[in-house]
Amino acid sequence: MKNKWLIAILLAILVVTLLLTFRYLTRAPSFLTEVEEGYDPEPVTRYGIPVDSLIMFDGVVLPRETLSNILTRYGVSLSTIDMLARRSRGVFDLRRIRAGNSYSVLCLNDSLQTARYFIYEESPTSFVVFNLTDSVYVYTGAKDIERRVKETSGIIESSLWNAMIAEGNNPQLALELSDIYAWTVDFFGIQRGDNYRVIYEMLYVEGQPIGVGKVLASVFQHRGNDYYAFYFEQDDKGDFFDEQANSLRKTFLKAPLKYSRISSHFSHRRLHPVHRVYRPHHGVDYAAPAGTPVMAVGDGVVTIARYRGANGNMVEIRHNSVHKTQYLHLSRYGKGIREGVRVTQGQVIGYVGSTGTSTGPHLDFRFYEHGTPVNPLTVKSPPAEPVQEEYKESFLILADSLLSRLRAIELPE
Repeated sequence: MKNKWLIAILLAILVVTLLLTFRYLTRAPSFLTEVEEGYDPEPVTRYGIPVDSLIMFDGVVLPRETLSNILTRYGVSLSTIDMLARRSRGVFDLRRIRAGNSYSVLCLNDSLQTARYFIYEESPTSFVVFNLTDSVYVYTGAKDIERRVKETSGIIESSLWNAMIAEGNNPQLALELSDIYAWTVDFFGIQRGDNYRVIYEMLYVEGQPIGVGKVLASVFQHRGNDYYAFYFEQDDKGDFFDEQANSLRKTFLKAPLKYSRISSHFSHRRLHPVHRVYRPHHGVDYAAPAGTPVMAVGDGVVTIARYRGANGNMVEIRHNSVHKTQYLHLSRYGKGIREGVRVTQGQVIGYVGSTGTSTGPHLDFRFYEHGTPVNPLTVKSPPAEPVQEEYKESFLILADSLLSRLRAIELPE
């Protein structure tokens, strides 16, 4: 009897369970359908514009092509183009539209395919939107930049540039390293077997690489010596320091001599005091008595120490792969100054004179960056201070972690 009751109870529990399961299963699809029907997918956007219902035409600006040339092909009226030109003032100069740059035209998905937006890509990261809707206006925008940390290494066979290419790296990285080590490595004297290890950022826009970002850390082995560089920011300013927290850069002297006055400034168009014609004067003339000592404004190698026509007795010093200076109209050279000699900052390399084409004793001092003359009076001398004491502990912790990563990077075989 007891067994019959037990069996009956178990059967009842089974029936209730089956009913509940059936009820859940029959209702589940309608529940899921409600969720799917209410789901609102994210709209597809380009340049911050929803493009789901638009047709996009991509193109490249052709030589001598203007905004008007492009838009008239897409049926935009001349009156609208004129309004765009007026509305773009103060936002974007239409004369800056360059051949070879990309653009997109967004049109309505109808039989007329009416143009609604014109987007000009000024650079890989910035663009200009010309809104062609009822309220015509122009604005600028920027694409999101993704930064990916990369590691690379290489061994010098002929040049740093070629080593970068051989390892499939962006050659821009070679320029970055040349600038970082400008004061510590003589890139005109690197040897076969010199090598480097680098941790750096690569920049991407919409998944496509657009260039090299910051170099975070590197070590360059030159003539058997390791030169470390770590990027560190303090007081919202970043620079490179070695493993001892010392700056990799050096500063220049403000002037190469003690002078009484500046008799002529840097100019792209100056009336020549002798020839009486206008021509560039890419230097600063310091008036000083004949025989006044002239000093090297920074460490470097003498590349010219001879008479150079209108420049008279001239000394040229290559300070690094970026900077060089010239000292013109010298009366004579300093002791031991000749081509190929290494000089130090403050060393006397000559004396004020009036050789060459000159109206009187003075020093014509010239300063070059990457081979281009710049005004010596406006050159911002690179900082030479070490990491500030209050940031030193943070720097050493960072440098220690990056040092371990650098040493773990293997050189190519």
